[in-house]
Amino acid sequence: MTDQFLARIEEILWPEGPKQNIWMILDGARSIEIFRMLLACHLEYSCLYSGTLTPELEMAAPYLVQLDHGYKDTHKLIQRAWGNSWGVFLRSDTSLKKLRRHLRELLVVKDERGNRLVFRYYDPRVLRVYLPTCSPSELRTVFGPIECFWAEGPKSGEVNECCLASVGLSRSTLHQVGRDGSV
Repeated sequence: MTDQFLARIEEILWPEGPKQNIWMILDGARSIEIFRMLLACHLEYSCLYSGTLTPELEMAAPYLVQLDHGYKDTHKLIQRAWGNSWGVFLRSDTSLKKLRRHLRELLVVKDERGNRLVFRYYDPRVLRVYLPTCSPSELRTVFGPIECFWAEGPKSGEVNECCLASVGLSRSTLHQVGRDGSV
């Protein structure tokens, strides 16, 4: 991955520079490397699961990570995550504690029979299909304190942006970004 690729992703996530709070939800189930990277990095993060977890579940759990603009550990995460469906990015000015509490409320859903299911909304392949199916009320629940989500698109290098608008969901493809930085 090139420096040009990182610069394009940073332009999308931080269009006004480091003033905005950008987060990533990492899906530990995608790769053991995610948990190892979290342990080695100096970014603030928190597991979305609570209580005492078995080591296997701790490694496969989803994690909320606050990204720091221009920081080497942020660059490493973006480089490894992009194109591998490791998670989704979001912008929110709320605290880690409040954002974690909100995101935890979305982890379990009930099917039509009332069975509880784990909802892996933090998988970009799930989020980009799920959000367009939501009613305005459901979107307000999902977004809560979140201004915007970004996820890899279905085509290589696509960046899909989903924001809550007054009329519902605002979706756009911002750039076609190749891992080599090409558009």
